[in-house]
Amino acid sequence: MTTAPREAETRIGPIGALLCRVMFLAICLPGPALLFVVVSQGRILAAADYWGLLVGGLLATIVGGGFGVWGLRLVTRSRRDARQLAATGVAATAEILTVSNYLGEEDPGLKLRLRISGTGFATFEAETIRADDPALAPGAVLAAVVDPGNVSSRSYSRPASAGETALTAEKPRHAAHQASTPRRPH
Repeated sequence: MTTAPREAETRIGPIGALLCRVMFLAICLPGPALLFVVVSQGRILAAADYWGLLVGGLLATIVGGGFGVWGLRLVTRSRRDARQLAATGVAATAEILTVSNYLGEEDPGLKLRLRISGTGFATFEAETIRADDPALAPGAVLAAVVDPGNVSSRSYSRPASAGETALTAEKPRHAAHQASTPRRPH
């Protein structure tokens, strides 16, 4: 089974992770709170109000719960990626092969095709989306970190900022590259 390299989730520190978890927990709470109010105050509410609040509470619980669980999983994955790369990452280089404009989603940027190489894993290619930066040109070389031991799940997600690209490559392995100042090959 062949899959594409996967970018590591953007690194979140312990305070950021705590704040994100509190926020996603807060997203989950309004629906159950509304259901509690409906059930506890149901005798004094009119029938139309009761059923409207009940349906609204159920809908808020389902939607809020879905977003809350998604957010909690995202934060957990980010922290796991950061710990794994810190523990088993190997220094590598990511040479930019091609650069093209990217107009998808909210922020336009550059789509980079990279060749990631280093010791302890086979050279592989990956793609990432970065914010516009004139230093990101074909032939430029970026620092990279690759986890050569992880070949399990392979998905690909967009990094958060132009200053930091985290690539997790899991066909060859789990990789993360930091988009620091590019260097030109000699």
